[in-house]
Amino acid sequence: MTQDGQFTAEANAFAAAEQVSATLGALVDALFEPHTSRHPAASLTALRPGTHPAAETLFNLRLAPNGPVHDAVDRLGTVVTAGTARPGTGAPLSASVADALLARFGGGAVRGTVADRGTATAALFELPVTGEPADPKLRPPFAPALAELAAGQQTREPVELATGAGAEVRLVVPPGFHPLTSPGGPPGVSARTVPADPAAADGPALAKGTDPVTGAAATELTAHLAEVAEELFSGTGPAPRRDFAVVAAVLADTVTVSGTVYAGVCAVEVDGRPSEATLTVALARHPLPITGLATELATVRRHAEVWTVLLPAGPAAVLVEGRSVPVPAALAADGQRRWTVTSVAEAFVPLPDGVTVLCVQLATGRAQDWELYTGVFAELLKSIQFGWDGVAGKLTDPAPAATTPAVPPTPPAGVPAAPDAAADAVTTDVPSLPPVFADPAPADATPLPVHLRGTPVRVPPADFNPFAPVAEPTPTQPILVPDDGPAADSEQAPEGTPVMVPPPDFNPFAPLAPTLTDTTVPDPETDDRPKGTPVMVPPPDFNPFAPMAADTLAPPAPAAPAASPVSDPFGTVVPEPHSDPFGTTIPQASAPVPPPPSVPPAVPAPTVTPPAEDTADDPDRKPKGTPVMVPPPDFNPFAPMAADTLAPPAPATPAASPENSPFG
Repeated sequence: MTQDGQFTAEANAFAAAEQVSATLGALVDALFEPHTSRHPAASLTALRPGTHPAAETLFNLRLAPNGPVHDAVDRLGTVVTAGTARPGTGAPLSASVADALLARFGGGAVRGTVADRGTATAALFELPVTGEPADPKLRPPFAPALAELAAGQQTREPVELATGAGAEVRLVVPPGFHPLTSPGGPPGVSARTVPADPAAADGPALAKGTDPVTGAAATELTAHLAEVAEELFSGTGPAPRRDFAVVAAVLADTVTVSGTVYAGVCAVEVDGRPSEATLTVALARHPLPITGLATELATVRRHAEVWTVLLPAGPAAVLVEGRSVPVPAALAADGQRRWTVTSVAEAFVPLPDGVTVLCVQLATGRAQDWELYTGVFAELLKSIQFGWDGVAGKLTDPAPAATTPAVPPTPPAGVPAAPDAAADAVTTDVPSLPPVFADPAPADATPLPVHLRGTPVRVPPADFNPFAPVAEPTPTQPILVPDDGPAADSEQAPEGTPVMVPPPDFNPFAPLAPTLTDTTVPDPETDDRPKGTPVMVPPPDFNPFAPMAADTLAPPAPAAPAASPVSDPFGTVVPEPHSDPFGTTIPQASAPVPPPPSVPPAVPAPTVTPPAEDTADDPDRKPKGTPVMVPPPDFNPFAPMAADTLAPPAPATPAASPENSPFG
């Protein structure tokens, strides 16, 4: 189990293909020596598929119509085709092909093994290996060539295929890569020429009763791997060719079981220094659409960078990350196990059938050549074309590649088996998704992968409205809170807490009814009582500062007893305090203070009797003293004087002379 389980088959549907990519990286790092024959780096970019007349119509090329094959097309590259119609028989080929290659290269001990230990197996070389996430600081950048794929572009429709052909994909691989998979694919995938006498054919020795189709596939793979080894190690002796060919042969069954339809290696020279890369193309089952797949990758691969791009074939998810790959001690030149860091670009392109995903991976241990290889990877993704018969796929259908795992032969006595050999045997057969709230599966059922497990969720209908009013319960179906009570068929009343369901037009902010003791809810259709608080609306010409008329006021409060002059000697009692709080009205005649007299009181002039002696002596002499006006007994100096009750002014009298002034 690796970190986060992201490279295991249970958590990742593409784990088997990623394991093949990591194994090829370890193989290249261990066996590619400095004297390996290398092509110039221009061989990867010299040919542009867009210039070939068949580049836009790869399905017009005459390739095998019934399975994954690859064939070199002049001035174009290697055209790889893979489909879902025929997964193959899954017959193992590794043992027979490895023995045939050993005999072809003169025998001897392959690196890390002993010559007389019998048949070579993947376990002897501690293969396959599984990569792990590298340090985030070692993650390669998302190259500009890959970022350009995120720009909008026109997509093409899948080519229409005959019914029963399933979904098929074709793409172009640059000529600089050397394929390690057979051109005709695994047994039972493509139509091969089967020799009339398999024993007389120049191929591996097969057991009696072996299927002739399997024998033809083994013969084809043996010749192909020998040719690739001789091309890669043309400047060396037979030992490096033998080692590379045999190790590639023991991985044939692992490649087939993983769903990989193309696996290739690249050895080029960039500015006078060596450079290597690996390429794998595989088909796997995954039920999520591209958006869900990209979200899952971004969630699980925390150290990776995931983009959603648009290819000419349709939408895809592109992942860039760094991986740590172990190099087994059996393959290392110094016999010591070590780790190497590879930069990986991985693309996931869903096929039109809805359940199959194309997985393309390019990995290199040369970080300085990342720009070169990502440009090649981008051109490869642009060349992808799909064909489809119009029938949607199912997860229960046979997997695109053979799902029968190849059982490696039992190693001879005294040879320890690899501890992770059983754990690394994976298949690409993904079981169907369970229905929502389905009955639990039996104990012996195949467990679901981790990415398909979870808690069932009730999915609402498309027209579900969470804000719609709750329907009123019927009398026969009361709403009760579930409780651990007796069975429903008992005579005891059902237990639970009744819940009052408000009507659809319930307003929690409406004022309460006047009678709180009445718990009945009025019927809005028959209730004619006014709702709300009455409000006095003033007329349009209302002036709040105008004096209030006496007839428009509310009925006055009962009149208070008149205050006597003794109790209110200063006249401070204001009548009608509620109707005139500011005392702006004039009190009526019924005020407790009596009105003033109609005419001012006449004050008689005081009679001054002069002394006898003075009068007698001088009759014109003026009276002595100051006249004083004495008010009447009921005179109130604080009473207001009414204008309409005053007496008319007296006629004007001639101005009094100083001699006639009564006041002196």
